[in-house]
Amino acid sequence: MRNFRSLFWLFAIVLVFQSCSESDDDPIAGELPAIDILDDSYGSDPVQSLNVYLPAGRSASETPLLIYIHGGAWLDGDKDEFDSFRALAETYFPDYAYISIGYRLYDIPTGSNAFPTQEEDIIDAIEYIMSKTSEWNVSTEMVLAGASAGGHLALLHGYKHSNIGNIKSIFALFPPTELAELFDFNLITQLGLTQLLGGTPQTNPEGYSDSSPVNFIGSQSIPTMFFHGTEDDVVPISQSEILESDLQAAGVDHEFVIIQGQGHGFAPLTYAQAFEQAAAFSANYIP
Repeated sequence: MRNFRSLFWLFAIVLVFQSCSESDDDPIAGELPAIDILDDSYGSDPVQSLNVYLPAGRSASETPLLIYIHGGAWLDGDKDEFDSFRALAETYFPDYAYISIGYRLYDIPTGSNAFPTQEEDIIDAIEYIMSKTSEWNVSTEMVLAGASAGGHLALLHGYKHSNIGNIKSIFALFPPTELAELFDFNLITQLGLTQLLGGTPQTNPEGYSDSSPVNFIGSQSIPTMFFHGTEDDVVPISQSEILESDLQAAGVDHEFVIIQGQGHGFAPLTYAQAFEQAAAFSANYIP
């Protein structure tokens, strides 16, 4: 009997150690906690970085990505712009992880970081994100979103570089879409685009064409929802009207929401409605 009891306790001790060992080898046991990863670098420049917001309980099969690109006329702003929209994202895209992209900005005094620097940074950022989805335990499926210049970059990447990233839909707020047309809007626009693109539509037509999202729309382009105010005095609503016309001609699924009486930037309630509508639109492509 004494030998039996000794064997019993020896067996019990072995089970305990085995259980501890298995638990130590399984870092994803149980529900994953929420994690904010700030200033995660995807390039050598300090602004080439991401803010990553991973929700609790995420999984590779159930947690798609909302990727946000900030505005600022390609020469201002930063990825913290998403902070003002995070609560809306959590309300209307509740099962998503969120990523806000920082990118190099055009520097007026030195002329550095002219276009297509920003386009190239979005490519590098999304390639980096794709390389990290397994580590973050999230899906590769993406909604690509942005406001103003960020909306332009979201559309440009989604249409021109659709093979980079698993992008299911695009959500844009008051975006530039056809830069040669935008050039004639006012003197400030002319001066800014001349510097950013290294010339005018007459002296650098290829640069304007290559940087305009509408020039890359085809029948297989990514479904798109976009919003524009009728009183926008920075990016005229005609830019979204051109986008709508070209999407219609190509037979691309889209929704264009005109915001009466509002300008370049919306009222808080309007932003909430836009996020709600964009989430419903995206649900058609990421169930």
